[in-house]
Amino acid sequence: MPVTDMEMIAMDKVLRTEYQKSVADYWNAEKNAVNLRLGEVDDLYHHHYGIGDYDPSVLQGPADTREQRMIEEMHRLETAQADVLLDHLGPIKPADHLLDAGSGRGGTSIMANARFGCSVDGVSISEQQVAFASDQAARRKVSDKVRFHFRNMLDTGFATGSRRGIWTNETTMYVDLVELYAEFSRLLEPGGRYVCITGCSNDVKGMRSKAVSKIDEHYTCNIHPRSEYFKAMAANNLVPINVVDLTAATIPYWELRAKSSVTTGIEEAFLTAYKEGSFHYLLIAADRI
Repeated sequence: MPVTDMEMIAMDKVLRTEYQKSVADYWNAEKNAVNLRLGEVDDLYHHHYGIGDYDPSVLQGPADTREQRMIEEMHRLETAQADVLLDHLGPIKPADHLLDAGSGRGGTSIMANARFGCSVDGVSISEQQVAFASDQAARRKVSDKVRFHFRNMLDTGFATGSRRGIWTNETTMYVDLVELYAEFSRLLEPGGRYVCITGCSNDVKGMRSKAVSKIDEHYTCNIHPRSEYFKAMAANNLVPINVVDLTAATIPYWELRAKSSVTTGIEEAFLTAYKEGSFHYLLIAADRI
């Protein structure tokens, strides 16, 4: 189907730079089994990593079912990660509105609605992700409360003060943090909560390591130093209330993934970066003052 002039204008507004277009192209084309096969376990599709110890028994037992046991266990760990993120949003009421900034295939948005009964808007610059996530919401009959939009998280178009909570789950490495948090500060009501889970380089160690650079190249992203998160939040009226180092908790996920059939070639870089201390996996919860 040809793109109309109106659609082209909208696309130009969402994808404002050549870099954003390249990121959108990457995620529009992405069909990694590590995302799709894990989601097929219970039809809940994530685009993030997992936390927690894996059950070693999944590596035992009949060889012909071992791979499926590993897939199910990795999916359990990634869903556990989303649960931890939602735990840090604070009290959310059914009348509240949340924003999933960089919503992927929609898993965490659907979980948020199921837990809180609230409205959730997800935004992504990948049209394919928006279509996939919207179909998931329709299948679950929650489209009246869970909606996905082809929009840029730096300029969402939603009303000022309209959000009780916002989260980013491994998406901040694609944007300028000061610009991002200015938009989130505008969107959040006073006292609203922002929760971020992200990988960040450890600037105590100096320049980024070779392993972190490999991660950047693999995902077409630009991993920020840890200190930049706190500077950008402070500049935009976001005050951290909780900071949790999840680095040790995510290593088992990567060790299990490295043994599976859904590897993507980046597993060694993640394990090296985490274990050498050049890369951290953080959860930051901050309130809008």
